Amino acid sequence: MNRDLSAWVARYALLLYFLLAYALSWAIEIPVALSMQGVISARVPPSLYYFASFGPFLAALVVTIVAEGSNGVRRLFAGLVKWRVGRGYAIFAILTPPILFAIAVVVSRLLQGVWPDLSLLGDIDYLPHLGFLGVLGLWLLTFGLGEETGWRGFALPRLQAGRSAFSAALIIGVLHTFWHLPAFFFRDTYTAMGLLLGLPMLLVSVVSASFIMTWLYNGTHGSLLMVVLFHGLFNFFSVSEAGGESAAIIMSAVVVFWAVRVVKVYGRENLAPVEKWVV
Repeated sequence: MNRDLSAWVARYALLLYFLLAYALSWAIEIPVALSMQGVISARVPPSLYYFASFGPFLAALVVTIVAEGSNGVRRLFAGLVKWRVGRGYAIFAILTPPILFAIAVVVSRLLQGVWPDLSLLGDIDYLPHLGFLGVLGLWLLTFGLGEETGWRGFALPRLQAGRSAFSAALIIGVLHTFWHLPAFFFRDTYTAMGLLLGLPMLLVSVVSASFIMTWLYNGTHGSLLMVVLFHGLFNFFSVSEAGGESAAIIMSAVVVFWAVRVVKVYGRENLAPVEKWVV
């Protein structure tokens, strides 16, 4: 590969990553939104939306291949097999989402007098009934692996190399929020809130989650696996209608609370009890 090209891509790796992640994902989501809004006559299946989640993954992979070659690709994916982490981090990543969901189910029972229909955990927008394991696997593969390989696996350690973990998490949180922008024009959960109300709410939620996943990533010395598991599991339980109206509210509130705690306890430089993970 041309060395001048590799050097140029390496120099602007972060900028190119963010531009490419947006371009790849929006190339799918914008046609879906235009079709759903009736702006174009062609019918674009909304189920293509799930492929948009791989925009960050593909952007990270392309930039890494051009800038660093096979060694860089191995480093990018090394975190996916880093399963030897502190027990507390593993428990948090794997058990926090279902525990919060269980609390939401009990709250729904107390407020509404009926138990939510847990079979809805097997349903997901724009696709036929996949069952519990099918939907869980889809969330882990798409908005877990597809997103986090880029946001935390590629971008976070590079941003942290020249700034505090707090600043890096904030930058990713803001860019990650606006990456979701096309969804406000076709996804029911987003369109119901409206852009003026929904975007600020999403910003608070995604930035808070960014602080938590930065804490999780740094605290586990770069375990992308733990971040993927937490993100996929959190989305699986919080988005499902099985938790009733309270699930998303309770789970999002805890995310904001934990993000504030992470900043106060561990400080802005590392957002973790150990040195931040950099590339």
